[in-house]
Amino acid sequence: MNMKTYIFLLLSIGLFSCNNQVKNTKSRVEEAFVIKRGLNASHWLSQSEIRGDDRVQYMQAKDFKKIADMGFDHVRLPIDEMQMWDEEGNRLDEAFELMHFAIKECLKNDLRVIVDLHILRSHHFNELDDIKLWNDKTAQEDFIKFWVELSTELKKYPNSMVAYEPMNEAVAPDPEDWNKLINWVIAEIRKLEPERTIIMGSNRWQSASTFKYLNVPKGDTNIILSFHFYEPMPFTHYKAYWTPFSKLDVETEYPGWALDTVKFPINDEKLKVSVMYGIDYYTKDTLENHIMQAVEVADKLNLQLYCGEFGCFPTTTMEQRAVWYNDIIDIFNRNNVAWAHWNYKNDFPVVDAKTLEPIDEIISIMMK
Repeated sequence: MNMKTYIFLLLSIGLFSCNNQVKNTKSRVEEAFVIKRGLNASHWLSQSEIRGDDRVQYMQAKDFKKIADMGFDHVRLPIDEMQMWDEEGNRLDEAFELMHFAIKECLKNDLRVIVDLHILRSHHFNELDDIKLWNDKTAQEDFIKFWVELSTELKKYPNSMVAYEPMNEAVAPDPEDWNKLINWVIAEIRKLEPERTIIMGSNRWQSASTFKYLNVPKGDTNIILSFHFYEPMPFTHYKAYWTPFSKLDVETEYPGWALDTVKFPINDEKLKVSVMYGIDYYTKDTLENHIMQAVEVADKLNLQLYCGEFGCFPTTTMEQRAVWYNDIIDIFNRNNVAWAHWNYKNDFPVVDAKTLEPIDEIISIMMK
């Protein structure tokens, strides 16, 4: 082999290697699960009593197209054990078909999907005394079994388009109870899908304040950390019929006193416990200080941070809600926090439930 031929071969090998590196890098980028702003498709396969044709009609192809047309890039899809499996753990085919319908419609509209196991028979985020999941090994094994089945069912979808959220708003008495369970389920999913993106929330309603207790699997880069944000609750849930705030007979405000206890002394003990952390003067800085507890942990671990739920019940004035949304979205944007608003067209809507017309005052803020 002469010197010219030798040099040519070296250059060719180097060029081939570089091309392969570029292709491999591009492949990894294309396979990444990248999200910025989304909506929760709630009260359909979760937190709903509707079945049969009513359930089929609740979320249709036009709904997923509307979500994409408004500028959102993903859907968080809550599903409940009670919707997906019967009491013996047998799958309910119609619900699985609807889940696949939702995923396929999202993919058709270039929307990514987070499949979120929202409520278990052994765990509900609103039932603090329901500790079966944390004390019953069989209940924990059932939870693992559900995710093994879901992973087996869903692994055909691209990693770049579908992610899993093992459980919504864990409320464990001890943060270590949640750490053990969430790391167990992640380990089981990893046996089937080593590179699937998994959304990992903190304990106690995915609060930013509990991020410091979260035990994140070391070296797993396909994790997105998640918190939920509804502060101040007396404002965001003002007169919400399912909460103690339905009893409020004074005005709330933002920015300002979420609940003025001078004007409204709290005598009801249940209400007092529910709002005690919300009795404060809230500004944008107050909100950001809360959120930064999660941002700092995510930054330290070099992981994407995600707010999977936030929103305002539409009982305060649009002017005040607009200020709150403006502040929240700005905080998210400045701190690289991806998010999904709660929700699409139910109790915290961004569209009219009948016409699907966007509520422009809210959508325009979210798209800034």
